Amino acid sequence: MVQGVYLTLLVGPMVPVPAPRAVLDALVSVEVTTNDVGPSAFQLTFTLNNRSELHTLFLIAGGALTGLMRVIVIVTVNGMPQVLMDGIVTNQQVTRDAATGHSTLVITGEDLSVAMSRQEFTGLPYPAMPAEARVAFIVAKYAFLGIVPIVIPSIFVDVPLPTNRIPTHVGTDREYLQQLAREAGHVFYIEPAPAPGLNFAYWGPQIKLGVPQKALNGDLDGDRNVLNLAFTYDAESKTIPVVFIQNEATKAPIPVPIPDITPLNPPLGLIPPLPLNITFLDYTAKLSPLKAVLAGIAVASRSADAVTGSGSLDVVRYGSVLRARQLVGVRGAGAAFDGLYYVNSVTSSLERGAFKQSFRLSRNGLLSSVPKVVP
Repeated sequence: MVQGVYLTLLVGPMVPVPAPRAVLDALVSVEVTTNDVGPSAFQLTFTLNNRSELHTLFLIAGGALTGLMRVIVIVTVNGMPQVLMDGIVTNQQVTRDAATGHSTLVITGEDLSVAMSRQEFTGLPYPAMPAEARVAFIVAKYAFLGIVPIVIPSIFVDVPLPTNRIPTHVGTDREYLQQLAREAGHVFYIEPAPAPGLNFAYWGPQIKLGVPQKALNGDLDGDRNVLNLAFTYDAESKTIPVVFIQNEATKAPIPVPIPDITPLNPPLGLIPPLPLNITFLDYTAKLSPLKAVLAGIAVASRSADAVTGSGSLDVVRYGSVLRARQLVGVRGAGAAFDGLYYVNSVTSSLERGAFKQSFRLSRNGLLSSVPKVVP
């Protein structure tokens, strides 16, 4: 097995290719931030002189030819390659140092969802199409970028009858997809697949199931594999949303409390906090019963996690790349905070000789719901 950390950088308009040696020699640092909600971002920092090839590769080709300068970042840790980012350049900044005569080029960008925010389609009708069908239709337009839709149906699929209403597009594709996700209590994001150039556009519930990643070890002496680790418990953050469903016969609104536990979002903590707040969603009385329940699920899912954690690690010591949107075990943090967590975000920072990650975790209660965390 090949030990160590290796970086592969693919760059190019539309179809990225391996970056030239001169580009890799000028690369100073790479930073990639992956979020569970919303777009992910990246930043590349280069040193360059006036004759550098980077002027042509990024500043000219990226801005004048297609407007879609694509960057793929791949890291190989102990022989296992992983695509950290497949995105599009959105900003380029050059800062010149008069003392050394060299300049610093900073390239920033977002994942491929930024291509969905370039054009508005407000007013486009979707007759008799539930939200799931609208999502698949919109994402299909970006197949040329290697984006494959993964659409998980809502618990209650609302099919609008054309005789009652016809849904219409609002804003850009990305804005509308995110709006549909919020209304259904779902999330929308684009995640790179294991094969470079292929991406999954996920629209569905936040899934907190699966095989946990390698455990994060806190105060375990020689087994410690994190640089720092801290947790916070906020019991007052949890709320119970109450929706109102209008009786067709009497027109009287019926209050219905919505729980925050679903089959795809099981309790990761053994003792969840008691909800101290009640949020009355008065506007749901004007919605259909299905849409009212979906609105309540959306609010409940956003306020469920009372335990949050943050920290950083050295990837070489950890032994693998920590991924967002998955579960991870925690050991050595104390009985109240040990157990499984959902990884909300990960920021990967690469420099020559160093690969570190900072992360944010969350779950919905204290004490571990599993008898033992696998190392």
